[in-house]
Amino acid sequence: MGGRRNGGASDGRLATRRWRRCIFCFPVTGDGLATSHFRSPKTLSPVESTMRLTPRFPARHLAALTLPLLLSCSARTADPNVARWQAQAERVTIVRDEWGVAHVHGPTDADAVFGMIYAQAEDDFHRIERNYLTALGRTAEADGEQAVWQDLRMRLFIDSTDLKRQFIESPPWLHALMTAWADGLNYYLQTHPDVKPEVLTHFEPWMPLAFSEGSIGGDIERISLDSLREFYGDTTHSAVKVGLAPTARRFDRAGSNGFAVAPANTTNHHALLLINPHTSFFFRSELQVTSDEGLNVYGAATWGQFFIYQGFNAHAGWMHTSSSADNQDEYAETVSKRDGGYVYRYGSAQRPVLTSSITIPVHTPSGTKSRSFTTYRTAHGPIVRESSGQWIAARLMQDPVNALTQSYSRTKARGFASFKETMQLHTNSSNNTIFADDSGHIALFYANFVPKRDPRFDWSKPVDGADTATEWHGVLSVDESPLVVDPASGWIQNTNNWPFSAAGVNTLRADGFPTYLDVAYEENQRGVHAMRVLSARRDFTLETLRDAAFDSYQPAFAELVPTLLAAYDALPPSDARKAKLAEPIRALRGWDYRWSATSVPTTLAVYWGEALWRRVLGASQSEDLAAYAALREKSSASDKLDALVAATDSLTVAFGQWKTPWGDVNRFQRLTNDITHRFDDAQPSLAVPFTTGQWGSLASFSAVNYPKTKKRYGVAGNSFVAVVEFGDSVRAKAVTAGGESGRVGSTHFNDQAARYAAGNLRDVYFYPNQLVGHTERTYHPGK
Repeated sequence: MGGRRNGGASDGRLATRRWRRCIFCFPVTGDGLATSHFRSPKTLSPVESTMRLTPRFPARHLAALTLPLLLSCSARTADPNVARWQAQAERVTIVRDEWGVAHVHGPTDADAVFGMIYAQAEDDFHRIERNYLTALGRTAEADGEQAVWQDLRMRLFIDSTDLKRQFIESPPWLHALMTAWADGLNYYLQTHPDVKPEVLTHFEPWMPLAFSEGSIGGDIERISLDSLREFYGDTTHSAVKVGLAPTARRFDRAGSNGFAVAPANTTNHHALLLINPHTSFFFRSELQVTSDEGLNVYGAATWGQFFIYQGFNAHAGWMHTSSSADNQDEYAETVSKRDGGYVYRYGSAQRPVLTSSITIPVHTPSGTKSRSFTTYRTAHGPIVRESSGQWIAARLMQDPVNALTQSYSRTKARGFASFKETMQLHTNSSNNTIFADDSGHIALFYANFVPKRDPRFDWSKPVDGADTATEWHGVLSVDESPLVVDPASGWIQNTNNWPFSAAGVNTLRADGFPTYLDVAYEENQRGVHAMRVLSARRDFTLETLRDAAFDSYQPAFAELVPTLLAAYDALPPSDARKAKLAEPIRALRGWDYRWSATSVPTTLAVYWGEALWRRVLGASQSEDLAAYAALREKSSASDKLDALVAATDSLTVAFGQWKTPWGDVNRFQRLTNDITHRFDDAQPSLAVPFTTGQWGSLASFSAVNYPKTKKRYGVAGNSFVAVVEFGDSVRAKAVTAGGESGRVGSTHFNDQAARYAAGNLRDVYFYPNQLVGHTERTYHPGK
């Protein structure tokens, strides 16, 4: 990666960052005077008043140093913005706790955002840049031809010119935050000339509008790249050309879990919240951000964003799980040629198909080249594929200012009423949300953007774009959508499953909602497991909620393994499998369906279950209960037994015997922070006891074999995990996969790995007094 040519700006901005590092450099204020590393006590922030900054130089030496310092740092101040950045940096304090987690404070929210993004850049600038290359459709500038179609897909929906206009027209408070975001990143690059961006050498304040929700790609990723390539792969398009079918919705077996427990079901009579997103590893940064304007929020922020995506403040907390609600549609447009262009039918009229040219810069070994595409759109959205002679337009939510407003404003919600008010913006489009607050309220908001549609149409397929009755008519309100508030059961769960069991079976009735709300309503094995652990007790504590989140039971195997045992018991003695499988069957017969690092039956069951899945379901990613019913009922006894033969044979080839403890197979390894990292059996790794959510494990660890490995290495699943208790004060525990820092040489690159594997959450330091004795360093950005 480091050998790639830097792209982006060529107007000298990069050169202004390449100042020579000087160990005696002080920041320079707007009036050109150097300032010291300390301030008078009356200007200290609340965090600083607990942990005072130590001057690096005696004050009497400052005057003697000022002139040579100004001369030696002149290149650093060539950018007229530097003085402004330095002044803002002096107002911001970053405290790093013993785990490297940043606790950022600024007098204003904008100051806090400046420090927040600066701290993220310290920990992993590479991931920030990568996220924005994705969001802006500029990945091909780093990765070359392989990323062209991904970039084109983003550019069909993301128009930088329009985003710049919306930035200018945004509310002043949001305008200030976006400006502070760009300033924080640019100041980081200015003070770290050793950091070499792949492409983005300068950040503009409109850019956060391209990435206003916490999931990279978000709804746009549902657009099939294969179909896009088929349609735009050449420069001529015929209205009779038949394209590819859209890629089926992918069900990620990793999933995510959110639990909320009401005071009536807790020992301390305080509401509890589990935050348990299952993502690709190292996807978010853990940090706290505070200001004197009422901001005080802790949790996980997707790299490059200036809001906490999943987290809590002193009064309320929230956990997002990916929703299967139907929040976008496809329109089949009847297109014909006219006057050298194209028109499409709408009602009784013919409307012109709008065209635009999109140019994608592409990195090549010989320099940057470009690919240009003529793209098409109708009033319903951009054309993304063709089917049966019609062009298919994709329509989804596009409201970046309100989306960014909602993402940020919910972090300052003081309870259920104010949190619900943020939901009225209806721009948290791809998520369900589990909520809890210090007044004891718990809630599930199922989906937040579902268009109101005519129920006569089948919205799971492209609808006729010429029929005016297929237009959207606003969105379902919060109260019109599935909403569960303070249920009698005293708990709420969502595991990317349907809302009807959120507080137990029959929480809600499906017939109470439009059929188009969700085209893939499903229960899953994690939902079954969640109901099991949450209904088992009424004396939850912070610690027992954590234990519930790591409960080792696997309900899918509790259903499936008995059918395997029955198939074996029915085998005649003459069948060769009777003797071959005797010991593995004995191991499974005595198993309690719980995972552990020392469990041989867990290894057998996982390998067997995967082999059976391939035989019966092929490449299906569905995790609904019907899939497991098919494994039970549509597979023959011979299928089940042959799958176990395949499992034992695979284990014997890889490990010399099938009697292999799960922890010897299932490993966590973090060696580099490069996305091209390859796992290595010869290098150190840690045993992870939990399995993937595919089998109903609440704690999820998605691990796979690689071409040169016998062991499996995790790449997704449990990432940032937290449990939170609300009351007169907030108390929380958390853990992050690996560690907070993306820098390989950092102490915090892998210091949480053992805790992560053990489910041993550490204490969260939410209040300044809790940081006393647990502070690694305190500093201003740039120091």
